[in-house]
Amino acid sequence: MTLNITIDTAGADAPYEQVRAQISEQARSGELPVGYRLPTVRGLAEQLGLAANTVAKAYRALEGDGVIETRGRNGTFVAAAGDAAARQAAAAAATYATEVRRLGLSHAAALEAAREGLRAVYDGAE
Repeated sequence: MTLNITIDTAGADAPYEQVRAQISEQARSGELPVGYRLPTVRGLAEQLGLAANTVAKAYRALEGDGVIETRGRNGTFVAAAGDAAARQAAAAAATYATEVRRLGLSHAAALEAAREGLRAVYDGAE
């Protein structure tokens, strides 16, 4: 298990976003297990041929997303807290459930409304 990042200099996404997305995906897929120690900012920047600020920006975004955690001088690790996106989605779903119950919708009607909302967003994005 090793961190594998490829930067596409001709890609539409900024290098920091490519670093962020690839680390996030590898952490979520389990390719990088919880507790995996990431390279230092400078080390990864040198390895990828990027500025240290670029990697630092990606690490800050990943930490904000709950994907990684920095333990001071001990380094930066894949976080044990789980998938931040899944936690946020669960919180949003709970808020939705509370609201539709308050409105008096049945369980079936609430599920159908959620499906319609998802179709509108996901089908419209394709």
